[in-house]
Amino acid sequence: MNFEDYETLPTTNVVSHMTAGAMAGILEHCVMYPLDSVKTRMQSLTTATPYSIRQVMSRMVTQEGLLRPVRGMQIVVMGAGPAHAMYFSSYEYLKELYTTRFNFNNTLAYGTAGIIATVLHDGIMTPTDVVKQRMQMHNSPYKSIFDCIRKVYKAEGLIAFYRSYTTQLTMNIPFQSIHFVVYETAQNLSNPKREYNPKAHVVSGAMAGGIAAAVTTPLDVCKTLLNTQSEGKLYVHGLVNAVRMVYKMGGPLGFFKGLSARVLYQMPSTAICWSTYEFFKYFLGHRRDDSVPDIKTRDLPALPQARYGVPVVAFTASEPSLLEVTRS
Repeated sequence: MNFEDYETLPTTNVVSHMTAGAMAGILEHCVMYPLDSVKTRMQSLTTATPYSIRQVMSRMVTQEGLLRPVRGMQIVVMGAGPAHAMYFSSYEYLKELYTTRFNFNNTLAYGTAGIIATVLHDGIMTPTDVVKQRMQMHNSPYKSIFDCIRKVYKAEGLIAFYRSYTTQLTMNIPFQSIHFVVYETAQNLSNPKREYNPKAHVVSGAMAGGIAAAVTTPLDVCKTLLNTQSEGKLYVHGLVNAVRMVYKMGGPLGFFKGLSARVLYQMPSTAICWSTYEFFKYFLGHRRDDSVPDIKTRDLPALPQARYGVPVVAFTASEPSLLEVTRS
């Protein structure tokens, strides 16, 4: 497949987009999981933690074991694959739909497609985040992800897995809208031909993730508070109460706890996600093109200029006549 054909992959090729999205989501979350654990600890309002990323990581490793920063990673593998498959396939389809059929301008099309893709994505990732963050907390009482799922369901019911869903949507809708608009704008500037360009994908993804993460950090702090409440001690319900509690316990600066860790997590995370997605999108499309045999053509030999008699049937004549044709 030619590089210039890369961006013309049909949006109906759902399998390619879902596969590329699943691989991107799993790789993104697994590679950056240790830093995500640090971010969760730093955003906790109930645990006194150092503000330095290095100090939090050092304490986790020295006091709780070398593998503590990756505890609970299995749940993001289980959740991120299908969530990102849904996320990227729906985004690609809707982006194409809005720009070609409904003639939306690019910014509106990217933002709207990102919002709808986020609603679908968060329906899967919200329960995943609940389990993940409870496993990441200091002195987590759960032995495994399945023990966590069982105990949370038994003590708090199914609603516990979606307690932060509206907060997560409130955070992720602006996050993903900013994310997609910045990424697509950066691509228009750095990669106007929309070729497969790993460097452009990495830089655009890092810019998009860093800017979106910084803007939405206050909402991420509220989401962490809702997700990590202890069993039987549910002091906070809903986004409004979470905002009040964060302000009460941390003041205005409480909304920016873990800002550095969040930005440092999201920049490489989105760079990995986009570069992986674009690679598999290109690779799968390239394989599909290779499966179709090339049709070889051969030029006809040049003929000397000559006159040929071509029989032509005239509707008004009873016999065919000859039409003189010159071949050059």
